[in-house]
Amino acid sequence: MKKTVKARGNVFLELGFPPEEAAVLKMRADLMSDLREFILDSKLTQAAVARRLGIRQSRVSDLVRGKWAKFSLEMLITLAARAGHKVDLRVVA
Repeated sequence: MKKTVKARGNVFLELGFPPEEAAVLKMRADLMSDLREFILDSKLTQAAVARRLGIRQSRVSDLVRGKWAKFSLEMLITLAARAGHKVDLRVVA
């Protein structure tokens, strides 16, 4: 049986990614999660969400399915802003 351990912070750091890459991956994962939640909670069709976000329906499907590799951090920030979310980047030393 495999043992699972709850992440204590940035799971990508714990997986061994370099700190700079782990930071970007975490931001992308957090934005994807927020956008997916927005889409599912909206009760709108994917076509309606696509019109609101200014993307194709197939891209909405990619978001819902968690295909994060298809989205840059910049695109995810843009989509979050279009969804009406306030995007806040904080650097903590």
